[in-house]
Amino acid sequence: MQKIVPHLWYDKEAKEAAQFYIGLFENSKLLNVTVIDDTPSGDSEIVSFELAGQEFQAISAGPHFKFNPTISLMVACETVEEVNTKWKALVDGGTELMPLGEYPFNKWYGWVQDKYGLSWQLMLVDEDQASQKITPNMLFSGESCGMTEDAITFYTDIFDDARIGVVSKYEAGESQSSKAKVKYASFNLCGMDFSAMDNGMDVDFNFNEAFSLIVNCKDQEEIDYFWDKLSAVPEAEQCGWVKDKFGVSWQVVPDNIEEVLFKGSKDESRRATEAMLKMKKIDISALENARLIK
Repeated sequence: MQKIVPHLWYDKEAKEAAQFYIGLFENSKLLNVTVIDDTPSGDSEIVSFELAGQEFQAISAGPHFKFNPTISLMVACETVEEVNTKWKALVDGGTELMPLGEYPFNKWYGWVQDKYGLSWQLMLVDEDQASQKITPNMLFSGESCGMTEDAITFYTDIFDDARIGVVSKYEAGESQSSKAKVKYASFNLCGMDFSAMDNGMDVDFNFNEAFSLIVNCKDQEEIDYFWDKLSAVPEAEQCGWVKDKFGVSWQVVPDNIEEVLFKGSKDESRRATEAMLKMKKIDISALENARLIK
């Protein structure tokens, strides 16, 4: 099982968006669709899917959070034709953030926000250059600009099997923002590649819950560990969700959460779900007890 899973929040379009993305990538498929009734956002549809063999999850849960470029998906493309094809699909109904073209850092690159609001960076790479097709990229902007190096050190200290790769700094005059320090950094958490950078432009957007990262935990001890390490904003704690000190949202959940919530009868599932919706940190034993107590 993938330890860390990118999670995408939509108003009503989670399944539609997932199917659109699946059509863009080989080795991609819809895994599961589940509806949780009577959440604070109404009935919420949870969609699990794979893109290029990597697991993602999306939810339709109301218009509460909107994507912005603070977290985007970087796609390693092997040919100019692949870049162009994906660009054409993603820019249709979307917004061009950096035009498709040649840049000092990449021979054929573009940054686009698709019709659902999700940001993508498409880049041409050599066939043996990228081991991971899709890499989540964190753009430390607004309040968190200048914190990239601290953040990746923090994350790699928390997770086992983690390491920092390249860290490239802005040279004098390269950044418009006086706070920006790191031009590009790579790091790996539990086998998943990430990248990060400080935003060289002065902007007012920040990380939010539209793009979060699920941490699949094997037991209550692991849930407690990651909760204690990652949660820094008490008012953001809800149903396993936390926000760290840099503003990035995480979901700390048991790796068998669907079994915990949905095994047994409909009434048992309803009781377990109702109990979870009242929780901040997930308590596995309490969920099991809620299922069994009538």
